[in-house]
Amino acid sequence: MIGKHTIGGLARAVGVPTSTVRYYERRGLVRSEARSRGNYRLYGPSALERLRFVRSAQAAGFTLSDIELLLRYRDGDPAPCREVQGLITKRLTRVVEQIEQLRGVEAMLQRWLGVCRRSERTGKCGVLDGLARANETCCEKLEKRS
Repeated sequence: MIGKHTIGGLARAVGVPTSTVRYYERRGLVRSEARSRGNYRLYGPSALERLRFVRSAQAAGFTLSDIELLLRYRDGDPAPCREVQGLITKRLTRVVEQIEQLRGVEAMLQRWLGVCRRSERTGKCGVLDGLARANETCCEKLEKRS
């Protein structure tokens, strides 16, 4: 059993719950290689490496569908660099869009913080009052009051 992990050992080695390993196995991302005498699934070094690959790709923001494709590319010969570049470009585009959205959220929160600080002396939070009026643009309403 040297080099073999039970599902719990594999999960601990990568820092995920066993339910995650089971889910990945159902999706075909990870496979058990054998069964123990007690009929437990056993995973070898290749399963550990694949699971680490999946987690690294997820950390980069790839979807499980993207990861399935990346694994198919990785397991194929030769590696289709153009297709991988396409996935990376698609992911990078999404990241840039998310950054733009977060910059908008940052600006909004900065404005709200200013409104809160200006309205603090009145004993009423201007942002809470503005958020209660969902049919009006919160920041415009709040900025007019302060």
